[in-house]
Amino acid sequence: MKGLKVLFVSIIFILGYHTVVAQHSLPDTMNAFKIPEKIKFDGKLTEPYWQQAQHISNFTQRDLNFGEPVTERTEVAVLYDNNTLYLGIWCYQKDASKIVAKNMNRDFDYETDDNFQTVISPFDDNRTGYLFVINPNGARADIQVYGGEDGNEDWNGVWDAKTTVTDKGWFAEVYIPFSTLQFKKDSVLNWAINFERDIVSKNEQSLWQGWSRDYSIYAVANAGRLSGIKNVAYAKKFEFKPYALAGWSFDNEDGNNYPVKLGADLNVSLSPTLKLNLTSYTDFAQVESDRIPVNLSRFGIFYPEKRQFFLEGYDLYSFYLGDRNNAFYSRQIGVENHKQVPIIAGARLFGKIEKNNIGFLNIQEGKADTVSSTNNTVLRYKRDIGVQSYVGFIFTNKVNNTTSNQVFGIDAVYQTSKIFKNKNLTVEGKVTTSTEHFALQSNALTYRISVDYPNDLIDNFMAVGSMQKNFNPELGYIRRTNYDSYTWHFRISPRILTKYGVKRLLFKPWGFVLYNTHSTGELESFYNETRPLGAVFKSGERFEINLIQNYDRIDDPFELTDSISVPEGKYWMYKYELQFETYQARRIWAALFYNWGGFYTGKIKTFEGELGLNVNKHLNFNGAYTLNLVDIPEGSITTNEVAFYMNYAFTTKLNFSLFTQYNDLDEIMIYNVRLHWIPKVGSDFYFVYNIGYEEQIKQIEYLRPRTTDVAVKLVYRFVF
Repeated sequence: MKGLKVLFVSIIFILGYHTVVAQHSLPDTMNAFKIPEKIKFDGKLTEPYWQQAQHISNFTQRDLNFGEPVTERTEVAVLYDNNTLYLGIWCYQKDASKIVAKNMNRDFDYETDDNFQTVISPFDDNRTGYLFVINPNGARADIQVYGGEDGNEDWNGVWDAKTTVTDKGWFAEVYIPFSTLQFKKDSVLNWAINFERDIVSKNEQSLWQGWSRDYSIYAVANAGRLSGIKNVAYAKKFEFKPYALAGWSFDNEDGNNYPVKLGADLNVSLSPTLKLNLTSYTDFAQVESDRIPVNLSRFGIFYPEKRQFFLEGYDLYSFYLGDRNNAFYSRQIGVENHKQVPIIAGARLFGKIEKNNIGFLNIQEGKADTVSSTNNTVLRYKRDIGVQSYVGFIFTNKVNNTTSNQVFGIDAVYQTSKIFKNKNLTVEGKVTTSTEHFALQSNALTYRISVDYPNDLIDNFMAVGSMQKNFNPELGYIRRTNYDSYTWHFRISPRILTKYGVKRLLFKPWGFVLYNTHSTGELESFYNETRPLGAVFKSGERFEINLIQNYDRIDDPFELTDSISVPEGKYWMYKYELQFETYQARRIWAALFYNWGGFYTGKIKTFEGELGLNVNKHLNFNGAYTLNLVDIPEGSITTNEVAFYMNYAFTTKLNFSLFTQYNDLDEIMIYNVRLHWIPKVGSDFYFVYNIGYEEQIKQIEYLRPRTTDVAVKLVYRFVF
């Protein structure tokens, strides 16, 4: 690996100086204008305050024509009163018929619509912030951003937007209560802020500041400044969210059940930057179903967290071990012996005090079969160092009558966006161990060292890791154990041949992960993907041609189906892959994937297709189909997986969705119907209807599902 590191550093030095300095234009500071009364929140921007406030309009293209001014006039102004921040947005468009706005639902796919984005970093720490996104229909999406590259897309803040569309363009007012943001208390506030406008009909992306192609709007270190906010009241310290649920459930084995539940969350702002979240009898009936894909590997499937209780401040608890392993995986809470268990009570403390980032969690679960009530504790701490770096640790603890498991870990990250003037570099190291009853175990250590150079022309990542066979994080997620790993992904994306309609070419000379069994040193797995050619076009279409080399050592047979297994052995497999995708901003779009080649003792062909259809701003469809044809001496397998989504948004506050999936390998057919109404921002009403067919789905009786669940749930928000 020493030679690889030398080569990596050499490449950086060769290419590092052929860059353009990260861009800023004047003015790069905007002043917020204080108003004595609330505005009429209608998206029309007719109040005189909007004209009195400072307007900024110096937007510059990141794409397609780097460094050129935005092609359509764009302006932003900021107002505030004692409790609220208001954004006024003017998105003029010469030909308003070209405005693309296909969505109205909450957390819409904003990259496929014309949109306007605002990132605010109240901590002003060059790391974290809040991203608010709107489209011309007033649809909203929001993300907690951190680290300059990453974000929690499942966070839902309390804020609102109103828009109007005319023959001159589209215009918006955005309402953000100060209580939605966590920020350092001071008589005069000085925050980082940045704006982005995307015009998808032109494939155009423009930012106010920091429009270098090496960064996204997530990089708050390159944002402009928002000043002038003075003497803001932060009086509403309590947010109380009780819920009531009534439902009906039916199971072929257990019969009928009629659950009625009451519970509540209480959020206490201990300070403007530190929040305490208390919960009791937490229920997650409104959470949408997971998509369960066909799995032909010997590893389990990782499902992301969707429960809102665990999502706010999620990055404050994260401790990634590398190689798809995590020291803390919140979906371990509320589950024992693969069955759901009730959460009796819990507390979370998260936020920031000066340079100290804190994430504390304690959850008490109910009983599950022979397992007594379980207590789960997580403490994550990070200390900001320098401009963008940190050192930290994690502690997790799971205790019941059969388990007493702890994890201790330390990590450090050096991150900069100024190497070679304006490039990104991240160097990370971590060491973790697990204990039982607080007693150290032999062979229970894991470590990882990585170097990441994620930039527009060169994206290069290298890592060395190891996990001993007795490492056991009961509150974590482990995909594989007892390994030493070596990773190197190297990508080149030159922006050439642009006169032929090419936006950028996509090359990957190599992207490999190698695993040796730690206890023996023997090669266990190897995966490499080489991309000799790929491209993204100015029209939005893209394609890839990939060559894949794979090695897997099977020590014990693993089942593909109930009757077919892959035998022990050492297997080299070679595959070819084609990918093509049309521009998803179109009313109709499609994506195609074809992969074929070796599969253990035989061959496999995999076809995946996805089709999206926008009927109008209210109604959208999306369908995906996957076909696997496996031909091995042990038997032939044909699998089919279908996933279908339909969304109908009556308004931006009332949304109906249908999700159905079919998986014939696992013999699953599931329908999930959800009606979501937002009576006021921060409160929610749900109607959820789930039906499931399992076992012998080819002979199912549609009027007699195996499981049926119906729930009506109201969550209402009070602030005081």
